[in-house]
Amino acid sequence: MAEEAGGALEFDPMDQFIIKPLFGGETISWYTPTNATLWMALAVLAAVLLLVVGTRGRAIIPTRTQSVAELAYGFVYKMVEDVTGKDGLKYFPLIMTLFVFIVFSNLLGLLPMSFTTTSHIAVTAVLGFGVFIFVTVLGFVKNGTGFLSLFWVSSAPLALRPILAVIELVSYFVRPVSHSIRLAGNLMAGHAVLKVFAGFAQVALVAPIAILGVVAIYALEVLVAIIQAYVFTILTCVYLKDALHPHH
Repeated sequence: MAEEAGGALEFDPMDQFIIKPLFGGETISWYTPTNATLWMALAVLAAVLLLVVGTRGRAIIPTRTQSVAELAYGFVYKMVEDVTGKDGLKYFPLIMTLFVFIVFSNLLGLLPMSFTTTSHIAVTAVLGFGVFIFVTVLGFVKNGTGFLSLFWVSSAPLALRPILAVIELVSYFVRPVSHSIRLAGNLMAGHAVLKVFAGFAQVALVAPIAILGVVAIYALEVLVAIIQAYVFTILTCVYLKDALHPHH
């Protein structure tokens, strides 16, 4: 919250990212329910309500909820098919689950008094490294040692291939880091800027400009929430494609 102390406006735009126990206290253990736990559970609940409850009627003339669910389903299905090919469609449930969970986590974090779980690197790292481990194991299961051809650029001159192999290897292991930091960083930065403008809205002299800034940034954050879910999902599809077709 913003406070005026000695005529100066003081507020901390980062306090919205503090993880707190739901039932009081200061000690947080691995089993302690926190605000992050609550909002992740709400994201899962929202996904279930949209994709399961909202489509249970299978109406020929769909309801609004069913229409949204079908649009999301078709969008992700087309993405998986275009990027990974027919072989990747068997992993569509995983990709769809990631997309919907991240979208709802991002959007729920824009509600007043909410908590943005995807602004925490601990959450996005689990998602990013989970995808990385899955596609790596899948690559070796599907291709055996042939998966290592992903790092060997056969079209390059022979003298350059070992150097390129090292570069490709480093680039491959950086994937989960960039995958997770990109999502958390964008969400955290946008929410912090939003909180700064909201703090300045309490100053009469700049309140109109600050309020306009809040409205504009909020609209941008809604767009960012969807785009970042899309970026995370399509990169997952790209990594899955490499696991299924390392020679291409």
